[in-house]
Amino acid sequence: MVRRVVVGTAGHIDHGKTALVLALTGVDTDRWAEEKRRGITIDLGFAPFDLGAGLEASIVDVPGHEGFVRNMLAGATGIDLALLVIAADEGVMPQTEEHLAILELLGVTAGIPVLTKADAVDAEWLELVRSEAAARLARSRIRWAPPVVTSAVTGQGLDALRSAVRDAAGGLEGRAERDLFRLPIDRSFAVAGAGTVVTGTTWSGTVAVGDAVRLLPLDREARVRSIEVHGAPAERAVAGRRTALALVGVHKDEVRRGHVAVTGPGWRGTSVLEAEIELLATARPLANRTRLRVHLGTAEVLARVVLAMPLEPGGRGVARLVLETPLVARGGDRFVLRGYSPVTTIGGGVVTDPFSVTRRGRATSVTASRPPVERLLAWLGTAGLGGLATDDLPVRLGLAPEAVSEVVTGAGKAALAAGGLLVARTAAAAAAEGLGAVLDRHHRDRPLEPGMSLQALRATLTAPVGSPPAPVADLVCELAVRKRVVDVDGALARRPDWRPSLDGAAGDQRSALAARLAGARWEVPTITELERDLPGVPVRALLANLARGGGVEAMDQERYADTAALLAFRAALEAALTELGQATPAQLRERFGLTRKYLIPLLEWADRRGITRRSGDARILARLTA
Repeated sequence: MVRRVVVGTAGHIDHGKTALVLALTGVDTDRWAEEKRRGITIDLGFAPFDLGAGLEASIVDVPGHEGFVRNMLAGATGIDLALLVIAADEGVMPQTEEHLAILELLGVTAGIPVLTKADAVDAEWLELVRSEAAARLARSRIRWAPPVVTSAVTGQGLDALRSAVRDAAGGLEGRAERDLFRLPIDRSFAVAGAGTVVTGTTWSGTVAVGDAVRLLPLDREARVRSIEVHGAPAERAVAGRRTALALVGVHKDEVRRGHVAVTGPGWRGTSVLEAEIELLATARPLANRTRLRVHLGTAEVLARVVLAMPLEPGGRGVARLVLETPLVARGGDRFVLRGYSPVTTIGGGVVTDPFSVTRRGRATSVTASRPPVERLLAWLGTAGLGGLATDDLPVRLGLAPEAVSEVVTGAGKAALAAGGLLVARTAAAAAAEGLGAVLDRHHRDRPLEPGMSLQALRATLTAPVGSPPAPVADLVCELAVRKRVVDVDGALARRPDWRPSLDGAAGDQRSALAARLAGARWEVPTITELERDLPGVPVRALLANLARGGGVEAMDQERYADTAALLAFRAALEAALTELGQATPAQLRERFGLTRKYLIPLLEWADRRGITRRSGDARILARLTA
């Protein structure tokens, strides 16, 4: 099995980084005429580095000039092994210190100090520089191998350096190929016959010719027409290699450094990051709402930092970064913070949650050091009935999809699945009990009604932002039924032990209302008229109660009629139409002695019941024309 690693150079300007890469690989990484003219590296350079023994490396050569640290950051993010280049004739310099701090902030775990230009100094001076570098690196949290002395001019130490890189790379954890594909883009250009080409170092996963990728935060889908890895055609791009993708479906001017090519669900641009951050000991205290620069992957965006309290130099804390421009982040991603003005490196951190729910308030206490199961449960508690999309979890947790399945399993019964979402059992159970309280109030206020509309009951459920998704609302209702909190009958919900009841006063009112409708016979009053005639009487509730008992029938939304009166009207209407064949409302008005106010609602009721049907302006019996 081939193991692939990304090796990155770092160090002060003119300390021989590019010359070292050329001596090791035969590739001159200074591509631009301006770089040739000025004799310095301005932008990123890349070279393949075959280490043998099943190891393939990509070398990222970064600029050392302080004016191009932003370019250095675009290349340093994502490296596995650092080559800290220190010129033997100068020793540790200001940019050496800044690059070392950046490597530490980015979580690089292993490195090799490389003393270059050994041919330019004597043995005594070389030993002094070696001692100085070893003393400085002893205080670093990166695991540094012993320094290797080299000369790109004479070839001294190059074989020893190759061996040291091979040994260090062999001890690194390989890149996950069975993960989601992600390629932070550092260049975009057009090639005749190929179209738009984007380049970068593949951080994770794989992509093949013909696959579709999404470009974020542009949110554009494109098809991979062809792939090159370190300039050679390939059918598939793999993690840890320098990659160029020729894309169909996007123009080169739409894509820029900082964008990302991805595959799989869950990816999206974000404007708010939850993070753990640390300040360098040389930085000034960081106050709440400070504006700064966030470097993540190949992106650089401005942001405001939201803190619970000012962060002191050398300190650590949780923070929320409110970004002025969306970027693409994943849980566990490392980033560097630089000041807005002056533009200097002040600290960095690790993303704990790329999809913070809101821009308001301070960051949560969910830290990167907590196990994935604990982070998942903490997010579920914050999400409430809003739930978490399972498709988001590989990006949010920073884990391969198959590892996320293990985390969800580890959460056990504390997490409930609902249609592509996870919701905390405690939140769902509390909401289910809350539905019982809602029904108690409804029954108390409307004792004559058989229950509450299930739709209205669901509408009382709330999430942190709006109403819960439908699958979660269904889950809560099902849980309420299983726990015997709610009983559902068709479209109505009620307490399991509850039945409509009438007290003495309500019974008298019900009798009075029934008598009023029986006395009205075919001159059926509207509900509004009944409420006016019977002040203080819960007319609507009593009518619903009478209808359930069969004493009255709803003619339409505004009228309830005595059931016996309606049966009598039906018999009279059928007799009249049998005799006449058909009849207009005017004819029926004269026959029954009713005004249009009362006759038309009765005729429309007969139409809806299928007793009659209209023929022009007249009515005929439906059974005679069936």
